[in-house]
Amino acid sequence: MGFVERSVVFLMVMMVAIKVSNAAVHKVGDSSGWTIIGSIDYKKWAATKNFQIGDTIVFEYNSQFHNVMRVTHAMYKSCNGSSPLTTFSTGKDSIKITNYGHHFFLCGIPGHCQAGQKVDINVLNVSASAAPTKSPSALASPVPVASTQAPSPNNASPLIVAKGAFGIIGLAMTVLVFSIST
Repeated sequence: MGFVERSVVFLMVMMVAIKVSNAAVHKVGDSSGWTIIGSIDYKKWAATKNFQIGDTIVFEYNSQFHNVMRVTHAMYKSCNGSSPLTTFSTGKDSIKITNYGHHFFLCGIPGHCQAGQKVDINVLNVSASAAPTKSPSALASPVPVASTQAPSPNNASPLIVAKGAFGIIGLAMTVLVFSIST
């Protein structure tokens, strides 16, 4: 395999690794896990997380005393586990988030959901949840424009900085092209 082919394969692997590295793993209840012992507030726990598509939610619990049921919103509100969408019972269940919106889970053991063993994992669509821009208030005072001169232009080429995965890939491609041409 030639240098160019190896370089292209390397860049593709790097792109996949960068994409995968953005996913997070969230253990429900953190160190306490999925339980009714200790009065864990799963609503408060979920509110401190930023769930995204690709993340994995992990439920760790004693499978002799608990389970995990994925349910509808109505079932979640009423703690009704009679016909769940899915039931997990391994004691270490990993669920990958694949879509936006609310994902409702509860423990189906009688009394556990009522004791607070339920969680709403809300995955926000960042572009859809962006707040609309506010129009300026009639009471807002205008900001005066500074009276400074613009810097004089020079013949230097501009420095363009790219951040994140695209910056890394762009830098790698620049080095690759430079190394091929020399």
